[in-house]
Amino acid sequence: MEKKDEVVVGVPVYENQYQRGVIPPNAVVGDPKGIPIHQTIYRDTPAPFNCPYCGVTALTTVRSKPSLAAFVGCLMPMMLGVCFLCPSMDCLWHKYHYCPNCQEKVADFEKADPCAVMDPPHWTQESFALAG
Repeated sequence: MEKKDEVVVGVPVYENQYQRGVIPPNAVVGDPKGIPIHQTIYRDTPAPFNCPYCGVTALTTVRSKPSLAAFVGCLMPMMLGVCFLCPSMDCLWHKYHYCPNCQEKVADFEKADPCAVMDPPHWTQESFALAG
């Protein structure tokens, strides 16, 4: 009898280890310092990148905005009279990456999974770039 792959609702299926949050060995984390960048993976932290607008190679500036999941997570305890989650739920806030030179938005990293609150090791996912 063949064993079929079962799909479990709510459990993400990853095609490779890098989608699970593993940073590859050839990744550039932090200031690129002249290293040619092939591809940038934008997540929670400032990312090394090549600006498509002004051509500078630098680290992005990150701005945060609460997601719908953060509002829902805040409303639940607010019904009990307490709202302590909103400021501390940075794991559910959308991150927008901007060029520090020309101030143009270069990428978004939007989060929509309220279950991320239950996964503290993945609250902050580090941005990185692949060297070219």
